[in-house]
Amino acid sequence: MLLRGERLGLALTTAAHVAEYHRWENDPATILGYGTQLPQSIETRAAGYEAQARDDRRAGFEVVRLDDSAPVGLTVLRVDPAVRTAEFVMLLAPEARGHGLAAEATTLTLDWGFHLAALRMVWLKVLAPNTRAIRAYERAGFRPAGRLRQAGWWRGEPCDEVVMDAVRGDFPGPSRVPGA
Repeated sequence: MLLRGERLGLALTTAAHVAEYHRWENDPATILGYGTQLPQSIETRAAGYEAQARDDRRAGFEVVRLDDSAPVGLTVLRVDPAVRTAEFVMLLAPEARGHGLAAEATTLTLDWGFHLAALRMVWLKVLAPNTRAIRAYERAGFRPAGRLRQAGWWRGEPCDEVVMDAVRGDFPGPSRVPGA
């Protein structure tokens, strides 16, 4: 376990859980929330995992429930080392959604990014109709930074993507990093 929160922790991703990640990513609600329209095969996901594991600009974390050590999601920081910023991406298992875990998973990942990876800023894009995700991101310290008009797809219709960002000063803390 890399970092521990109240109910969740961040751990390293593992090839042993690729089938679980694949199930989460091909869930219809996940496809809707990401604005993608196509499922992917397990072979494609396994190859993607291998490529991602070798990418030194990508910090990928498995979100683990502390009470039973079950993986319930993934978070990713896609780091731009030239400017010390990163794009944030999160995926929760379908059965983990709606239980208030998104804000804690986001907070733990921001904690890692700001206190261990020395990032200056973290940003994300979220589909405007996904108001539950927007609220969770705001609780973790993200703030709206702009809109990409009709850049997304929601329930068969174009929609805006909301761009949000967080800087260390926005981080609600306290840090879970030992000694921070």
